[in-house]
Amino acid sequence: MLNITQFSKIALASLFVACIGLSGCQTAKTILAVGEETEKNPGPCPVAFSLYEASRLVEFHGDETFANVGFTAEIDKVRSLCRYVGDQPIRADLTLDIAFGRGPAANGATATYEYFVAVTRKDIEIIEKEVFPITVTFPQGVNIVELTENVGEIIIPRANENTSGANFEIVVGFELTKEQLVFNAEGKRFRVSAGQN
Repeated sequence: MLNITQFSKIALASLFVACIGLSGCQTAKTILAVGEETEKNPGPCPVAFSLYEASRLVEFHGDETFANVGFTAEIDKVRSLCRYVGDQPIRADLTLDIAFGRGPAANGATATYEYFVAVTRKDIEIIEKEVFPITVTFPQGVNIVELTENVGEIIIPRANENTSGANFEIVVGFELTKEQLVFNAEGKRFRVSAGQN
């Protein structure tokens, strides 16, 4: 089951848990393949986006200066496609473009980051949340790595075939400390490319 205990209280404090399933790593082509059921979706897909306060991660070793920046990360793009079939759950995929940085104070060449994917009833509640680790190794002399992460299939149950995907959102972001959330919420930033040519 997915865990919401570490979810951003600043951004989604009023949301609570119900249940869905987030599973497997499949491509959009596989997820959206439905045999002869190729008619147009009868409704829109859930909006997928990165939460502003959690879309960046900046690690500091000491004061908030560039010299103290360790590992950083930023979610650049969030893409999702979905498919309706009768009264079945909405089946969606999710792909993230993420840039990772290694600052002057980073320890080593490898870092493990954690990001979350949450499905919410729009402006009401969290239905499900799952946290995923991603490990990045920076080659020698390289301080920025860009990756595309295929999260896999997301299944969103519906009350009936008239329930639209517009009632749901797919929200992503990094698992952050309280200090990192405040740093982001205040609009401060060191981009992953800071100090690089």
